This record gives sequence, C-alpha cells and structure tokens, in this order.
Amino acid sequence: MTSPLSGGDGSSGSGAQPLKIDTSKPHPARMYDYFLGGKDNYEVDREAAEQFIKVAPEVRAGVRANRRFMHRAVRHVVAEGGVRQILDVGTGLPTEPNVHQIAHAIAPETRVVYVDNDPIVSTHSMALMDDDTDTSVILADLRDPRALLDHPDVRKAIDFDQPVALLLVAVVHFVCDAEDPDGIVATLRDALPTGSYLVLSHATGDIHEDRREDAASVYKAATASLNLRPHARVLDFFGDFTLVDPGLVPVPDWQPDEPPQHNAPPIGIYGGVARKNT
Repeated sequence: MTSPLSGGDGSSGSGAQPLKIDTSKPHPARMYDYFLGGKDNYEVDREAAEQFIKVAPEVRAGVRANRRFMHRAVRHVVAEGGVRQILDVGTGLPTEPNVHQIAHAIAPETRVVYVDNDPIVSTHSMALMDDDTDTSVILADLRDPRALLDHPDVRKAIDFDQPVALLLVAVVHFVCDAEDPDGIVATLRDALPTGSYLVLSHATGDIHEDRREDAASVYKAATASLNLRPHARVLDFFGDFTLVDPGLVPVPDWQPDEPPQHNAPPIGIYGGVARKNT
C-alpha cells in the first residue's frame, strides 16, 4: 500500500523538488507510514488510517508482512537471480531497511532507482541515500509508463539491455480499472529484457468474508482509491512471466524465512515474483 504516482516535475534526486504538499486529503503513502508506526504523516492521514483500522484491524500486521515479503523478494532477485538493477515504482516513504540497503548487503554494486510522486517521499528517500551514487530518486507517473521508462534519470541509471528487477509492491491496487492497470503493467513488463523479474504485491478481498469493501471505501476520500482484486486478476499482471515458487500467494506464505506466527490474522495481500524467460 505504497503511494500511487500522480505526477511531478520529473526532476531527479540531484535537482530541485516541488515543495507543494497536499494535506487536504489522506495520502496512501502517508497512511501506510502511519500503519507502520512512522511519523511522516498528517492528521488527515491518521484519521483515515484509524477509520481503516476499525474495519480491517489486521492492516498493521498486513503492511508489516508486505514489507517482509519485499525484503525476501529483493534478496531472491539479487542473490538467486543475479540481478544488479532494481526499478522500484511507487516506493512510498522509506522504512529501514529499504530496497537499496537489502540489495547492497548482498551485492554493493546493485543500482537502485526509486520512483514516486510525493515531495515527502522524495525528500526522505534522498536523506536515506547518504550520497549513495548507485541509488537515485525520481518523480514520475506510473499512469504514464512510457514517460517513466524514457525519463533521462531512469535511462542514466538503468541499462535495459541487462536484467532488471521491477518492483510494483502494493501500488497497482491504487490504479482503478478505468486507468488501464493491465496496459500500464504490460508496458513496463515489455521493456524488460530476458532474465528480468517482476516483484508485485496487491491487496485483495478474497481472504475475508466481507470482502473488506468498507475498508476500501475509506480511500474514496484519499488522493487515490483502493481497488481490491481477486487472485485471477492479480495473476494477470504477471503476463507470460514464469512465477517463482510458491507462485502468487498471500505475502506471509511467499518463501517465509521464519515459522508462521501463532494465531496470526489472515492477510489480504497477494505477492509473487516472476522471471522473464524469453
């Protein structure tokens, strides 16, 4: 449940960032930060997050499970997949350890590009970089994937002739059907060379009897709606990529590195990692 991208000035981490921060509506990235126990949020975000918690009390466990899934997935694509380039779209507010820290612990030469729209996200992400020349932050729009791919700072950091790990972690569910999420993800997938990976997680109503419709409705007042999708629809986003075992599963079940928690709440987020073989 990181932030959706809704535009920016296209500047990189080395340039001036837009200063306007909209605090009139809840922002998914700041709500996510609140769920994680962070402090980079406003009253409007906290109020909406608390409304969500009332109808979906498992959300805090869910976002933590989603973060752990991301950590395991990044380790897999770097250590097992040998990928040395990561494009993290919809990164959200940084929470340590973040993608570049996970990757660099395995392969310090890994290049990481974070993409988001919120000035708070870019500012805090840059602060976490510590002058890391292999990591950059840009502002771009997920809903314009061609422009994102052609962004000069993306092209400067990412060599699309070599394998890339594309991270779409808890972001596509903030793109409604009218905005063509399938076309957006397909455009990004098609730009990846053989040997690349797609890491994707997505909220669902499959797990709970009430389909979590009341929870999703909280986002109607936010800067982007929450669009819960069933397993088959989330699976479509992987196209003809080959899923890594155990496939598309609730995020706690994707290659867990610790025993399941006793009486853990069911988590309505699917996660998967897939490789482009041709």
